[in-house]
Amino acid sequence: MTATAAPWRTPLTALFGVRYPVLAGGLMWLSDAPYVAALVRAGAMGFMTPRSFDSLAVFRQELRRCRELCQGLPFGVNLTLSNRMEANHEVPAQVGVAIEEGVRHFETVGPSPGVLFERIHAAGGVVIHKCAFVEHARKAEAAGADAVALVGMEAGGHPGMNELPTSVLCALALETLQVPVVWGGGIGHGRQIAAALAMGCAGVVIGTRFLVGDEVGAHPDYKDHLAGQPAQASTVVLRSTGNPWRVLDNGTAREVRRREDAGARTYPEFGALALGRTGRDGAYRGGDIDEGLLSMGPAIGFARRREPLQAIVDGLMTEAAQVLAKVRQLVPAGTHA
Repeated sequence: MTATAAPWRTPLTALFGVRYPVLAGGLMWLSDAPYVAALVRAGAMGFMTPRSFDSLAVFRQELRRCRELCQGLPFGVNLTLSNRMEANHEVPAQVGVAIEEGVRHFETVGPSPGVLFERIHAAGGVVIHKCAFVEHARKAEAAGADAVALVGMEAGGHPGMNELPTSVLCALALETLQVPVVWGGGIGHGRQIAAALAMGCAGVVIGTRFLVGDEVGAHPDYKDHLAGQPAQASTVVLRSTGNPWRVLDNGTAREVRRREDAGARTYPEFGALALGRTGRDGAYRGGDIDEGLLSMGPAIGFARRREPLQAIVDGLMTEAAQVLAKVRQLVPAGTHA
């Protein structure tokens, strides 16, 4: 299956104008123009993360670079709202720059996103809100989200305090939500995409599985290390702070756990260990796999080698199509929906 194959048809592909029902989660420090554009050209929707750049001017330059690399195809921007209101002062400017540069596809994360929805819709855009609780998804729908992504305990990065798996969250959400529901967390094989679609979801969000993509701007040594890891190499730290982080089980993660076991409960007690820039500089740029807390979920168990993102997406969709073809054979002839 290639990008020239017939497009899949789900509410998500219609909403975002993509070939496949696959969204690439905004990866902090890594969602730059080459990564996002490679996924867009492969038939998925990628989201650039403005927080990854040193200034709004640099973010604007990267948006223009991405537009050129996307060859006319739409791409998206991730907007993250923090529980600490003082940390959100740049978000209005970020969405403004994105809209000025022609972006109309957005992924939002965090509390009280209604104001962002209004601004995005006023510009003719669409938005999917990502959250970890069904009740938050209902609130996002009521506030105007065009779709919601439910992200469970399996997701790399910050999945929130909800310990339910995504399969349960999505099944519950589909009972009541009217907007498209997307499955996020732990997706690394096409059979999981097939399962999500068979359940009634409109698509999936994938992050970890793409970390070994050639176009991901991380050190080759780091990506080679990930390609040899089992699913169990993903662990959760910082539960004690109320903001758990699912990461690669490395030297930094083990030291953070040691401090938690000793009673640490606040970020100052973890110092530079818990700073995102530590991982950016040490692992993503330097190739030191033990440096920093590095977002990664158990879907890494499906990543066996470095390869182009196009190949990863094609492989996932081929697997999904094969599984769905078998599912159709299970339905007795003449059965009506």
